[in-house]
Amino acid sequence: MKLIVATIIAAAALAASPAMANLELAKKNNCTACHSIDKKIVGPAYQDVAKKYAGQKDAEAKLIAKVKAGGAGVWGQIPMPPNSAVKDEDIKTLVKWVLAGAK
Repeated sequence: MKLIVATIIAAAALAASPAMANLELAKKNNCTACHSIDKKIVGPAYQDVAKKYAGQKDAEAKLIAKVKAGGAGVWGQIPMPPNSAVKDEDIKTLVKWVLAGAK
């Protein structure tokens, strides 16, 4: 019985780890200073971004460019600073996570 419980716990941890890893990546790159998963801080909640761009074929490329270069006007007048120091593969990972609903 203990083996079954341990196996279930391990499986749940593995299933949750990609989301946790992406949240940690967002924290590491200071994204969470302005964004959260489900609440507006300075910038929009990740889940709101996912809803806004749902079904748009070019959303991933558009958001990768926006994160890298920064910008303003889509979510209000407070600009998002450029994130040129963040690795391209990290930006892509974060954008995919956000577009998937950032859970």
